[in-house]
Amino acid sequence: MTGGLAPTAGTVQVLGEDPRHLRCRTRERIGYLPQQFTLYPYLTARENVGFVASIYGLLWFRHGRRVREALKLVELWDVRNRLAARMSGGMQRRLELAAALVHDPELLLLDEPTAGLDPILRASIWTELHRLKSAGRTLVVTTQYVNEAEECDQVALISGGRLIAFVAPEDLRREAMGGQAVEVETETAFDASELEGQHGVLQIIQKGPHTFQAVVDDAGSATPEVLEWITVRRASVKSAREYVPSFDDVFATLVERHAADEAPGERHEAA
Repeated sequence: MTGGLAPTAGTVQVLGEDPRHLRCRTRERIGYLPQQFTLYPYLTARENVGFVASIYGLLWFRHGRRVREALKLVELWDVRNRLAARMSGGMQRRLELAAALVHDPELLLLDEPTAGLDPILRASIWTELHRLKSAGRTLVVTTQYVNEAEECDQVALISGGRLIAFVAPEDLRREAMGGQAVEVETETAFDASELEGQHGVLQIIQKGPHTFQAVVDDAGSATPEVLEWITVRRASVKSAREYVPSFDDVFATLVERHAADEAPGERHEAA
């Protein structure tokens, strides 16, 4: 997407242009955070971000303000005169992010922007990313923290070099579960298989003698019906709630399903 590598297959356009032939003016509208530290170790934090701001042509009256704002965002303003070489890995990551944001780009390509950051700082970074989105910016983010997928409007899941899902976060959960799930705990042992085939029930997952999950089209409308069916069968409900799987579970389910569906010949070729 930055034009650094030619695709082995397929096509892509970035801001309406082929990335391998981006005009200089188009490149100035893109911010890029690489996975590895690429700034100058023997420049200070302010000098590094200021250098990047100069490359993008920020004029003097905007230059200083944007450098200060970018460093404050990642909480590095107080160490603005420290050499990058004397910063921890997490601080260097934050410095890279400041450099990617300093020219206020329309499109941001961020490769694991919160890697190595503590939870509080990760939250502040995502707050700024949401602000940028609200201001009309487009952000493409890769992350090793799968729960951060919920922060995005669309989630692309890649396994074995193939795109196996590209949907909104809630739809990704639905795709993994086959619908929405209602988790029910009963006072006494209950065989939930009796509910299979009932209207709106897509699947029953018995978790234990007293607990099961009913996969349904819509948890909100199906829950009262599920509870009524249990009551008709002379069982008492202890608790009932919509079950929302974590994205760790969602990703694991979809990747395992993709591996199982893959043809043996394709697995051998990939190996």
